[in-house]
Amino acid sequence: MTRVAALILIAVLGGYGLHALAQIRADARPPVTPIGSSSSNGISFAWFYDSADRAVYVCRAGQGAADAVDCRARSTLP
Repeated sequence: MTRVAALILIAVLGGYGLHALAQIRADARPPVTPIGSSSSNGISFAWFYDSADRAVYVCRAGQGAADAVDCRARSTLP
């Protein structure tokens, strides 16, 4: 009985250790930094810098609630 309890305890602690390690690695990447924003003729633009990828992203949104935000434009810095 104690062997079974010990094996279950070791399995639970091992699973928790893997979970904690995965959480640390997931939080290690820094978030993107907002650079600025602008708008012209009802279309808004927001610029973001990702230091991990050394890339600049541009997000665009139009007027109205039906328009979605488009953040596919990307440029990698040398």
